[in-house]
Amino acid sequence: MEKTEWYLEYEIQNNHPGLLGDISSLLGMLSINIVSINGVAESRRGMLLLCRNEEQITRMTSIMETMDTINIIKMRKPMLRDKLAVRHGRYIQNDEDERKTVRFVRNEIGILVDFMAELFKEDGHKLIGIRGMPRVGKTESVVAASVSANKRWLFVSSTLLKQTIRNELIQGEYNRDNLYIIDGIVSKRQANETHWQLIRKIMQLPAVKVVEHPDMFVQFTEYKLEDFEYIIELRSDENEEITYGPIEDSMFGQGDGFSMF
Repeated sequence: MEKTEWYLEYEIQNNHPGLLGDISSLLGMLSINIVSINGVAESRRGMLLLCRNEEQITRMTSIMETMDTINIIKMRKPMLRDKLAVRHGRYIQNDEDERKTVRFVRNEIGILVDFMAELFKEDGHKLIGIRGMPRVGKTESVVAASVSANKRWLFVSSTLLKQTIRNELIQGEYNRDNLYIIDGIVSKRQANETHWQLIRKIMQLPAVKVVEHPDMFVQFTEYKLEDFEYIIELRSDENEEITYGPIEDSMFGQGDGFSMF
């Protein structure tokens, strides 16, 4: 019988010596395997478990609920954020008002790349936005995540090396396994109708599309922020404000090179 994965998170009420050993022994007696374990918050541990059937989890939960040393917080089939929490030792931060918005600071780029790579590995259409000020690492993180996910990335519009606009793709570049990167500000400021026709065609592909500066992108297209599955925010520090005036001045106010093809 194929084993299934579960996520257990518990809060420590009384951290006496041998507590983790007691829990491990209980799981062993129930023939539940521990895949990985880590602290995910203060006084909280997360575990990824493998078991043959749900009855094992039910029995484990009923026994743990009688223990006065721990309090079960979560017991569920693991979500992406659960796996990343165990892998990196903490949960990624959600916006309090908009749950699909996730926040990172520059020193968390490793977690960000891991998070995006897992999203990129999923099949089918996926539209992801990423916000951030210049030179914070947005494009570099997307490219690194693409490599990790074994995806070929294509710049539809970008400022990574110079301002670039694509008006057409060559044979083989229309591929569901490719990842398409669009800079909303570059497309807004420099593109012609041919470029927008290309973007609309790409949007119909069952592939991953990443839009930098999604707020600017939706101002000049038929798309809305609600169409994005995730909005990622990357800051130099937690208090940095993302504003678009300085971004456009940085991108278009200094005579940067420009290439259209």
